[in-house]
Amino acid sequence: MITTAQRNFLVNYAVDQLTESVIKDNGYDLTSALNTVYNSKVYRLLQDSEGELYTQSSSYLYELLKQEIQ
Repeated sequence: MITTAQRNFLVNYAVDQLTESVIKDNGYDLTSALNTVYNSKVYRLLQDSEGELYTQSSSYLYELLKQEIQ
């Protein structure tokens, strides 16, 4: 079983990776990229401890986010 601290670390890492990808692929500034990530369905799902989406790879999460953005 994963601790709350470990889950929070994984979620924060995922947010960092998603933000970097949004900046790189879309040319967003940091604030816009963070707004995109934090206001996404993917972020809400990352917060769900039962869904365990936070255990998925950064590339998988970014694919989900790209689909949502489009």
